[in-house]
Amino acid sequence: MRILLWYWGRRGGGAQYALGLARALARRGDVEASLALAEGLELLPEFRATGLPLHLTRTYEDRLSFLAALPRVPAARRALAGAARGSDVVLSAMTHLWTPLVAPALAAARLPFVPVVHDAAPHPGDPAFAWGWRLGRELRAARAAVALSEEVAAALAARAPGLPVIRGRLPALLAEARPHVPSRGEVRFLFFGRLRAYKGLDLLRDAFAALHARHPNTRLRVVGEGNAEGCAPGLAENPGVTVEARWVAEGEIPRLLAEADAVVLPYREASQSGVVPQALAAGVPVVAMPVGGLREQVREGGILATETTAAAFAEAMARLLNPGALEAARAAAWRAGQAATDWDAAAEEIVAGLRRVLP
Repeated sequence: MRILLWYWGRRGGGAQYALGLARALARRGDVEASLALAEGLELLPEFRATGLPLHLTRTYEDRLSFLAALPRVPAARRALAGAARGSDVVLSAMTHLWTPLVAPALAAARLPFVPVVHDAAPHPGDPAFAWGWRLGRELRAARAAVALSEEVAAALAARAPGLPVIRGRLPALLAEARPHVPSRGEVRFLFFGRLRAYKGLDLLRDAFAALHARHPNTRLRVVGEGNAEGCAPGLAENPGVTVEARWVAEGEIPRLLAEADAVVLPYREASQSGVVPQALAAGVPVVAMPVGGLREQVREGGILATETTAAAFAEAMARLLNPGALEAARAAAWRAGQAATDWDAAAEEIVAGLRRVLP
């Protein structure tokens, strides 16, 4: 099977997912893979190291330059179609602002297009302008779609009845775990990733305040790009809390996890989270809300709150403070993390699904 893996984003989880998939496809003897990537991609040297044929496209630098770059879309569309000639499928690793402008042209050229759909609906509080239009154009152009959780698979089946859905998985996006750094009698909780309203930082603020009042030896570190004060007013002023509002580069993630005793996901909604397999692969337990795809991902190696409230989340975090609980949770996370690093299995699921749904 000849697969063109397409990703025009520049950084973040989409780039890491595309790289993990590219490496796994490059190891297969039954696949001829090539790459269609954006100029300026942060991980471009790592993609080059796979040895796969590479087609680069100039897109735009940020959302502000999106409109100025629109005149380049027709040329980019033609270049992608040219790169895809002879391929059995164009596999989109993650949607991009230009994807709905390009995918219909692939379908018109009879080039099978299959997107990996990370989210089937906008996250609450995130910009949703033209979101449904964008997803609709992609699904109408698609021969099939890949869903990384049952939550997304069910949503796609409801939105596009009859479209084949390939069930995939989201492995750990980090390259290498670091040894755990012991604490000095403290229990350290970590929240990292983009700071968004749907991620429940206000619930975490209230949950940790209640936890810290009962257990003063607990600490909470919040690291990520965004407006922490807008998401959770007063979070940084709470005892035991440090907030670092900044972008977290891929190379920094192993160190963050090594310095944490548990990762917290107080999300109000989630399709799935790349943080979960990253934490488990490093042997770090996860405490999460019982929402969306998190219910699937945190079956082992973590603790799910009983409901989506600050009080329930505080109780879930407190379970790790019982005698011997943290050590047992770390052992369970290590066991679950073995499967969380298997990119070859993730690629096999997609390749087998493509063979099943494509003529």
